Amino acid sequence: MTDLRHFETPLLQTPFHPRTAAANRMHAWGPWAGYASVLTYEDLAMEHSAIRNAATVYDLCPMVKYRIEGPGSVAFLNRLTVRNVGKLSVGGVHYTVWCDDAGHLIDDGTLFRLAPDRWRLCCQERHLPWLLDSAQGFDVTVAEETEDVAALSLQGPTSAAVLLAAGFDVSGLRPFRMATFPFAGADLMISRTGFTGDLGYELWAAPYLALPLWDHLFDAGAPHGLRPIGSDALNIARLEAGFIITNLDFTPAHQCVREDRLRTPDEMGLGWLIDWDKGHFTGRRALARARDAKLSKWAFVGLEIEGNIGAEGAILYRAKRHEVGVITGGCWSPTLKKSIALAQVERRHMGCTDLWAEIYALRELHYAKMMMRARVVDRPFFAPDRRRATPPGRF
Repeated sequence: MTDLRHFETPLLQTPFHPRTAAANRMHAWGPWAGYASVLTYEDLAMEHSAIRNAATVYDLCPMVKYRIEGPGSVAFLNRLTVRNVGKLSVGGVHYTVWCDDAGHLIDDGTLFRLAPDRWRLCCQERHLPWLLDSAQGFDVTVAEETEDVAALSLQGPTSAAVLLAAGFDVSGLRPFRMATFPFAGADLMISRTGFTGDLGYELWAAPYLALPLWDHLFDAGAPHGLRPIGSDALNIARLEAGFIITNLDFTPAHQCVREDRLRTPDEMGLGWLIDWDKGHFTGRRALARARDAKLSKWAFVGLEIEGNIGAEGAILYRAKRHEVGVITGGCWSPTLKKSIALAQVERRHMGCTDLWAEIYALRELHYAKMMMRARVVDRPFFAPDRRRATPPGRF
């Protein structure tokens, strides 16, 4: 008889789990791609404050990672994604998206060029069957490597100082570039990337180096206010930066069961990514037709909303009567001291000056309905110069 006890640990643990579990005083866990991920360690306000005023680490291990390599990798990735990967030099990183044949978004992510014919694609959802089908006819191999890489996000104004104190001089590392440093007899890759809109880096190592790396960073980072953060604090920071998340701000094409939920890159404010001059890519014909015939029905916008109640999930109305969209993510921004949101709005109403958000706020066990005025504003909401300064400022 087989001893089936997998139900006792339905979520996987990352290589950092012994440290994240010990620090998780709230015992607040959530699922992320099959892994247990910390939501809030101790104090949400302090964790967000550390992102903007000190340094933070966030366990990135659950993020799905694919290894793509082979002499046909450039041609394959140019067919798969909408940007021209041939313009990305070795040691570079860029943000990209990929679509189905109808031009609908499947996912977004970051693409790392590790060598001329070797890449890492990081994203929110799993797509191996789509990647393998798309690779047919190309001289390339594709494999998931999520469990082979331990990743940490180190973000905040003092993040560069933490790395310098840890022996990793990143002063010359420009945004969207990466470099390799020796650590514990192996290699540690550091990229100047992140999801907070602030100065920050992401660290990539073999799983057996995870705990030594965590301990080393916290020893070096203590004078710089280093602390771990959970997904709740990161979500506020990414909203302030205006960044989108798959399955929160749009539903991947392969998961949509309602046709009116499908979105194109242009409808999610990502049309600027498309390189129309690079040749054919999956979805190009449909996207070109939508562009030329102006078929896009939706727009993705940033909003400022009166009051101090988070508006996530609120329905948007024109003149308080006509439903015109939905807020996909919203919060009270501690940095900006205002309520901000990201929203899908019918394109014909994106310039409307009479928008209202229908918000339900819990008041002593009863929900109070409020109609709050919303105003379309530019994204990002928060973009400090320090995020791009090279060398990074000393804080």
